[in-house]
Amino acid sequence: MPELPEVEVVRRGLAEHVSSRTIRTVDVLHERAVRRQDGPLAAALIGRTVRCVSRRGKYLWLPLDDGTSLVAHLGMSGQLLLQPDHAADEKHLRVRIRFDDDGRELRFVDQRTFGGLMTAELVPDGFEGHIPVEIAHIAKDPLDPSFDDQAFIARLRAKDTEIKRALLDQTLISGIGNIYADESLWRARIHGRRATSGISRPKVAELLEHVRGVMTDALAQGGTSFDSLYVNVNGESGYFDRSLDAYGQEGEPCRRCAATIRREHFMNRSSFFCPRCQR
Repeated sequence: MPELPEVEVVRRGLAEHVSSRTIRTVDVLHERAVRRQDGPLAAALIGRTVRCVSRRGKYLWLPLDDGTSLVAHLGMSGQLLLQPDHAADEKHLRVRIRFDDDGRELRFVDQRTFGGLMTAELVPDGFEGHIPVEIAHIAKDPLDPSFDDQAFIARLRAKDTEIKRALLDQTLISGIGNIYADESLWRARIHGRRATSGISRPKVAELLEHVRGVMTDALAQGGTSFDSLYVNVNGESGYFDRSLDAYGQEGEPCRRCAATIRREHFMNRSSFFCPRCQR
């Protein structure tokens, strides 16, 4: 599933190409892609102008000129692509949005149909602006300039859970998924099953900086692509997978100490760690 860096790469591409454009037509080609929509998607979007493109964690939304927004969640395999109108339809094209300037159209492609599009009302979000009501419960992400480090550290250490579970809790900190949790924990030399209450405040602060470092590095490389399901708005893959130190490296030597990276089952997925560095 795309995590913060991948979604931010898509947000930047969309912001460059759809901001200030007015929607002319909307074609829904698969109803599952709009299953959370209240009423016809076309009726809610046609004639609306996209003001900008925003993100919190793994969620994207396009604020519109009528005070509502178009919310997109990529799920496991969702893609938002910008294509010329004469380009052949993708095999798993679900929604097509055309603009009145006849420029590149916006396409939502989703092989597994776990993602989707919907419109939502915007609600005030403190002094920072507005956010879709459906996303208001999602915590800020660590790259948000207003992220409160000290509040996060206090809340994390007060939890009775394992550190990796806490990093994946989108109500505590958003945007971190399995890949970047493993990478951040490897950099911080912390095992994912360590109890949050037993980790010192300075160590949590160090871990948070590693989270930011991993995500910044991934952003610089266009995100992580293991297959064709994650691409940016131009259909290009990221290449941070070549720089991974823990995730997916089972059986490989740790780049820091040369011990063999191990994999263990975790929450119906896998965790990767160094048994020597991350005890």
